Amino acid sequence: MTVQIDPAGYKTLELKPHDDGVWVVTLNRPAKRNALDSHAIEELVAFFSAAPRAGIRAIVLAAAGDHFCAGLDLVEHHQADRSPAAFMHLCLRWHEAFNKMEYGGVPIIAALKGAVVGGGLELASAAHIRVMDQTTYFALPEGQRGLFTGGGATIRVTALVGQARMVDMMLTGRVYQGQEAVDLGLAQYMTEGSSLERALELARKAAQNLPLSNFAICSGISHMQNMSALDAAYAEAVLAGVVNTQPEARARLAAFADKSAARVRPNE
Repeated sequence: MTVQIDPAGYKTLELKPHDDGVWVVTLNRPAKRNALDSHAIEELVAFFSAAPRAGIRAIVLAAAGDHFCAGLDLVEHHQADRSPAAFMHLCLRWHEAFNKMEYGGVPIIAALKGAVVGGGLELASAAHIRVMDQTTYFALPEGQRGLFTGGGATIRVTALVGQARMVDMMLTGRVYQGQEAVDLGLAQYMTEGSSLERALELARKAAQNLPLSNFAICSGISHMQNMSALDAAYAEAVLAGVVNTQPEARARLAAFADKSAARVRPNE
């Protein structure tokens, strides 16, 4: 069943649907460097829960102002003076939001700029593709603030950079930027110009794929990383059986067979 998403119902996120099925979702707390308070997390949960059932073909996750996301809203956290149980449940909502992103099956391309710090890096790491510009920098300063990550950095960021670098980032506050960040896997693309424009370009390319193929790519691979090799091989075969025989693919296969489809070529 297709669901409807009303952009007017969101306050901390700005939602802009495009005619080609691409939606731009903009974090809209620039005065706070787009730090995530509890309301922003609930809006992320709501949107990314609905996105797979709303006919959305790809999503660009962008940010207002000069910074992508400075992480947890530390002022709100300080003022709330939460109990351990209350903060644990807040962390679980962060996990709910980011799991909906990673496993939802809709391609998400993050357009990064400025600070991608703490929970902002946790948010970015839940996207499937990350594009950074020349201003982008990555850090996990939790150790210096007397905190510990609670939104999945130990899982996703460690998967990107490795355990030793993850520990170093948290212990020392080490900052990564530029080509070094790309080489480590914190972003797959770096652009001289606007990361938003490049992210839109990639999202439109992904949106041309069949939705079922994108669903398998953007959910199946993550699930398989949580399995044994034997179970992952079985799951891959089942997914391939469903995706590779979908009726909508017949025309694309026919175009390949009669040589009218575009061929894969190296970049020139």
